[in-house]
Formats: sequence, structure tokens, C-alpha cells
Amino acid sequence: MELSNGAKKLLTSYETWNRSLQPNGTAACISVDDVAAKVASFYEKIRGVVDWREEHLLRKTAIERIFKRRILLNGNTAEMAEPLLIELIRGGHFPSGRIQTSKIEEVQRVISKYAFLIENSKAYATRKEYSHLEQWLHGIGACEIEETLAPPLREKALIAFMSEDMEKSLQIRQRDAAKISEEERKLQIFTGVQRALFKLDEATISLHVLERFYPNWSNVSQGELSGISQKLAQIISSIDGILRHPLREKFYQIIERLDTPYLLLGDIISDHPTNFSEIAGNPEQFEQAVSEAYDVRLKKLKSRMKRAAFFSTLSVFVSKVVVAMAIEIPVDTYITQEINYGVLGWSIAIPPLFLLFLITTKKSSSKDNVQKVLLAITKITYENERMDAHEISLPAKRKSFISWIVRGTYLLSFLLSFGTLFIVLRNFHFSILSTAVFLLFLSLVSYAGMRIRQRTQELMIEEHKDGLFFTLLDFFILPVTQVGRWFSSQLARYNVLVLLLNVLIETPFQVFVEFIEQLRTFWREKKDQIQ
Repeated sequence: MELSNGAKKLLTSYETWNRSLQPNGTAACISVDDVAAKVASFYEKIRGVVDWREEHLLRKTAIERIFKRRILLNGNTAEMAEPLLIELIRGGHFPSGRIQTSKIEEVQRVISKYAFLIENSKAYATRKEYSHLEQWLHGIGACEIEETLAPPLREKALIAFMSEDMEKSLQIRQRDAAKISEEERKLQIFTGVQRALFKLDEATISLHVLERFYPNWSNVSQGELSGISQKLAQIISSIDGILRHPLREKFYQIIERLDTPYLLLGDIISDHPTNFSEIAGNPEQFEQAVSEAYDVRLKKLKSRMKRAAFFSTLSVFVSKVVVAMAIEIPVDTYITQEINYGVLGWSIAIPPLFLLFLITTKKSSSKDNVQKVLLAITKITYENERMDAHEISLPAKRKSFISWIVRGTYLLSFLLSFGTLFIVLRNFHFSILSTAVFLLFLSLVSYAGMRIRQRTQELMIEEHKDGLFFTLLDFFILPVTQVGRWFSSQLARYNVLVLLLNVLIETPFQVFVEFIEQLRTFWREKKDQIQ
């Protein structure tokens, strides 16, 4: 059986990736002191509990955090690359002795590019625009630094492969075709594929869209940068508009359901880059390879969900304890002259337990799903197979009367959810402050739980329908989740605990780690003098 053109291109890209993994024994690499690395790595683990992120975002988040802190403290970005890389390696985000010293110059070029844009775009943007512009550049700058240090050759190849297939099979219903341009359709497929395949965040997707607008972005000239800085606010507005397109979720929902065969095909080629053509030519071998890849990915998914459940629950628990000790206990003691330890215990225990319930009650696979995956992967791998067509229809305009009824029903569910919770909590002797804090945490864990719950469906091709219990639960929990979504976005912008960590703890801690490293280097030099 002959491979499709797309599968052949994907195989070529993966062969290039496999060759890039071969170590260059003659190249000088950056190394750090073992003891200093252990101390720094321990801090990063503690930091990960307080400021928890999904596993694939940890490194990018660390780069952005260090980048911002060093700009804030030093201002001078001319020689930032080397200390930034050393700090990343010490923190365990990259292995010691594996990043070549030549990467210092490459990363410095990236830093200088974004520092130039931050400085030169100031004159062409309003104060409000500039604040958003600066945060946006920090985010995509961190992404480009990460991709410079660990080029995502496989990921980009798989994104291109699936995007090309989706452009052929995912169409707008004919009666709605005039309402969205062809370029908009392709961009929504491109961004949707990135979200579905690798759960990339907005900053990374924004960088990839920017690279699509400016194909030479990694080597853009100083003259081009000057022109870009003048219209950067408009460029960011255009990219934000793409990422918040009204049809964004409709595209994503279909793409998310179709991404499993692409993920598995990528896994199989990664494991067999030199003999994949031989395996694909033997139906029995290919079926066995698909089955093995599915089992491995399912095992990793379950393991990842367990870690997400543990760390998100622990993060919520620690945050709730901190809030209780810093705010609830002092205020209740001042107002009522006593502490209700029963109320305090329930207010601390219920949010993380509810989060755990949401995460652990969703099925990750089924026997029917495995068979559907096998059929789907043959359609994208072989030339003589035909892919299924999928249509997206624009939402029909509701009649004003029906629209008011729908909005009224949602408002009713909002009032019932929060009203019922408020009454129950007050009957259990929660103070007004404790009630407000409890509802806030419950909203946040509902949002976090629903997001992680959706991630458990990563391998499901078939549409999974929740039973009557979860359908009824959605009626009450959706308003709570929406409030949690809003609060989550605000906390991401104004997280006081994270700000205190950055300013009061992280900076002196990094100075201490550097002192340990320099002290141990000094000791080694003195020992060498004795011999």
C-alpha cells in the first residue's frame, strides 16, 4: 500500500528530526554546578506547586518569568542570554552539558529583537495598548527562546500535515460560505490544529501566526523591525482577532475529535523513523504498531491526568490554607472573637475534593474507540483512502423571543446555583467572608476541573455523551464554571502571591544559588593548586 503525499512529507520531516538528535561530540556545551542545580531544581518544584501550570507549559513559563525579572532588575538586555540559559539549566528545564554554547548567541539575537520592539513601539501605541503590547511580546519572546533552544521540528511537521488535511476535509456549509473568507477558514484550522494536537497556549500560537505573516521572522532585519514596531499594535490586534474568532470553538471541537490518528501516526514514525515504510506496507504490522502506540499514549494520558489531579488539587489546597490563615481567621477572630474550626475545615476540604471528583469521573477510552482510531489512521496514511468530509455551519440567528427565553434560563441557573450555595453555607454557619471565599474557590476549581476533564478525552474519536446526572449537574455548574473562568483570567494578571514570590523570594534566592556555584568553583580551583 502506497503512502499518501502528506504521510511521505511527514516521514521526511521526522527523519530530519531524528538526525538532529545525534550528539555533536566536538561542540562545547553549557554546564552548571551539581549542588547549585539541585538547590535551584528544588525551588522550581516548590514554585510549580504554588504557580501550577500544565506540564508542557512549565519550561516556557519559567523562561518568561526569568526574562521579565531580568529586564525589570537589570534593564540592560545586551548580555542577558548566558545568565538566562544558566538559570534555566540550573532549574532543571534543560539538561546540564547538552545545550551548546553557540546557542548563547542565537538566544541573544532573539532577546535583542524583542527588546528593540518593546522599546521602539512605545512611541506608536497608547498607554493601554503599550501595556498589552509589552506583555504580549514577553510571552511570544519566551516561546521563541524555547523553540530556539529546543526546535519543535516534529511538532511543526505534524501541525502542517494535519492542517493540510483539514483544509481539504473541513468546509463551511455552502449557504454560509460567503460569511467567512478562505483565509479566515485556513487560519482557524491552523490555530485549531495547534490547540488540539499539542494544547499550545495563546502566546505560542500567536508566535506561529506571526511567523505565518512574516516567514523570515527568525532572521528579520533591523529595518523591517523598525517598520513592524510602528504598526505592532495593529498586528497584535489582528492576531488577537484570529484567536478570538466567533467560529474558533466550532473549528476546534471538530479538529479536537479528529486529532487522535495524527498523534498516533506521529508516535509510530518517531519510534520507527528508519523502517516506517516497511511497517506501513504490512497491514498486520501496521495494525499492531497502531495498537501499541495507542496503549502507550493512553498510559501516558492517564499518568498525566493523575499528576494534573494531584498538583492542581494540592495547589488549590495550599492556596486555600494560605487564604484562611492570612484573611479568614484574622477577620473572623476580630469580628466574632472566635474561630469555627468545623466551618474552616469544610471550607478547606471541599474545593480540592470537588476538583478531584470532576477529574476522576471521565472515561479516557473504549473498545469502540480503538477500532475507530484504526480506521481513521489508515485514511490519513495511505494514498488510496478517502477522508471523511466535515461541515461547519454558522450559528443561526435566534428569534428575539426565543433568545430572551434562553438568556432567562441561563440567568435562572445562575441564580439557582449561587443562591442555593449561599443559603446552604449560611445555614452551616459560614460567615459572609468565608462564604465569599468558598464560592470564589469553588468557581476556580470548577473551571480548572472542567478543563482537565476535557483533556481526558484526548484520544476519543467518538462523541462521548454524559449521562442524566452530569447533564443536570451542567445546569448548575456551568454558571459557577463561567465565573471561575473570569476569576482565573484576572488572577493570572494580578496574582499577588506569585508577584511576592518573584520580588521578595526569587531574586535573592537566585543570588544565593549563584553564590553557591561560584564558591564551589573557587574551592575546586584551590584544590587544583594543591596538586
